[in-house]
Amino acid sequence: MNRKMSRRDAFKLASVAVTGVLLTGCGLSSGGSVPLAVAPGTIRPVPELQGVTITVGSKDFTEQLVLGYIAEFALSAAGADVRDLTSIVGSASARKALESSQIDILWDYTGSSWISYNGNTDPIPDARAQYEAVKKLDLERNGVAWTAITYNVDNTYAFAVNQDAAQRLGVEKLSELPKIIAEKPDEASFCVDTEFASRNDGMPGVEKEYGFTADRSKMKVLTEGSIYQATQNGTCTFGEVFTTDGRIQALNLKVLADDRQFFPRYNLGITTRDELLQRYPQITSVFEPVSEKLTNAELLKMNAQVDVNGRDPADVAREWMVQQGLVKLPGGEAAGR
Repeated sequence: MNRKMSRRDAFKLASVAVTGVLLTGCGLSSGGSVPLAVAPGTIRPVPELQGVTITVGSKDFTEQLVLGYIAEFALSAAGADVRDLTSIVGSASARKALESSQIDILWDYTGSSWISYNGNTDPIPDARAQYEAVKKLDLERNGVAWTAITYNVDNTYAFAVNQDAAQRLGVEKLSELPKIIAEKPDEASFCVDTEFASRNDGMPGVEKEYGFTADRSKMKVLTEGSIYQATQNGTCTFGEVFTTDGRIQALNLKVLADDRQFFPRYNLGITTRDELLQRYPQITSVFEPVSEKLTNAELLKMNAQVDVNGRDPADVAREWMVQQGLVKLPGGEAAGR
């Protein structure tokens, strides 16, 4: 199972060059060149990385594409010879590509590793404890090293409502759901995807933790891509969302606080093979300043530029890197393409 696999269902862009496609019987392609050029900014050339070939991969949904290009631009500014293998179909494939040395760098989420890759069923609520557990387990079991973690990004599950429902019900947090369901059962409709409807860290777990039982006749099981619009137009009152999805902002949805911290932490970090990080520990210093500037709010804006405004993920990623001062545009080049 992979919670992230279908996030781009309705938002695939014809302009995105999918270089990380699976080749039948041949594993992954060798990757292409970085789509846009950058010059060093606050990320300076690193002598130990000059000319070192590093292949960057990503999964095949918007946020991962943006993050993949951010990683490529960071390493390019540091002087590495970067290969682009973004848009690998499915988290399991991306992770296997990392473990088998087909890619070298992959932004990933602590919850994905803990639950999807390593088969744990009970998440660790504390973000730092979850990261430390994932870091230790991945290193010992899989030879995968984590670095440049950011606790300011947590792309986890949530429930959202539209602004009309937020005002009508006065709802702010999930612990208020039992009262709403008891007093206003007609309002207690939910839109969820197939996996969330049955996962122990999905609907059954939420009901148990927060002490309510949703009327299954009022629960609509939809594709992830359609839940956002269904929540906005009132097809359902409560919609399952991911906390950094740009459609939250674009559709002016209100995310309810998970005030008992039930949902797993999906904090963001760089993953690579331990042997590579041991050989080039400078990778950490390249990505730490990037991680420091990444937040849920920043990713929401970047994701919305792709999914809502139709911009190319590489353009969005480079523009953000330039705005943050991490890289510069090559001499004389304009910001857009």
